[in-house]
Amino acid sequence: MNALNRMPVTFLPHGGGPWPFVEMGLDRREVEELSAYLRSVSGLPKGAPKAVLVISAHWEARVPTVMTAERPPMLYDYSGFPPESYAIQWPAPGAPNVAARVRELLGAAGVESAEDVRRGFDHGTFVPLKLVYPAANIPTLQLSLQRGLDPAKHLAIGRALAPLRDEGVFIVGSGMSYHNMGGFGDPDALPVSQSFDAWLRDTTRRDPRERDARLLVWSSAPEARGAHPREEHLMPLMVVAGAAGEDVGRTSFNGKIMGVRLSAHDFG
Repeated sequence: MNALNRMPVTFLPHGGGPWPFVEMGLDRREVEELSAYLRSVSGLPKGAPKAVLVISAHWEARVPTVMTAERPPMLYDYSGFPPESYAIQWPAPGAPNVAARVRELLGAAGVESAEDVRRGFDHGTFVPLKLVYPAANIPTLQLSLQRGLDPAKHLAIGRALAPLRDEGVFIVGSGMSYHNMGGFGDPDALPVSQSFDAWLRDTTRRDPRERDARLLVWSSAPEARGAHPREEHLMPLMVVAGAAGEDVGRTSFNGKIMGVRLSAHDFG
């Protein structure tokens, strides 16, 4: 695949729990705005991907671990929602061949990895991708974060995986630009989310070297720890930025959910 057909990479917000598919008492305008954005994500690649590789905030392992099931099950990794939340289906096929390629690339970069044949699609994958690809017909697999949540390690993982973009693989980082559970629905959290989000939007638009340097020290950004007391929902962006290489980012969504500011960022 030549550079003209290179797959983009994207970091998207997956919202909270099964939010688009069950009634959770959320602001309907916010729900519709984020849903409309996610439905538009399928139009980012110039053609249908060979596979989708998702780095979800909801899977951490000792080393980057890739799912290898041919038919991944559903993993309802949330609690306290209505019964219908545990009947949602998104039966996309897996991509064991792409999983092998992921491990090959990581190994070539000196990154230890592992595989998991039993792992299912967690809600960081099936919730947004049920809107992006409702037919569930694109082979999909997940790659875990690495415990410790070191931004440098996740940028390096993304750089190692960059060749996948020329092999028809759409790399998706699924997290949130704001993730403080105590802040959702709290009016005092809106300015916190806005401050960090402004820094993040500015950062992704910078020259790639400066972008990556700023991401390495993200915790010094305005309201960083107010927005991310724990950074697992930001780490998928590090992988995406690493895979973006020399591509400059753009903010493709800037809206609200549960009263806080969120953004999505595309590269390529």
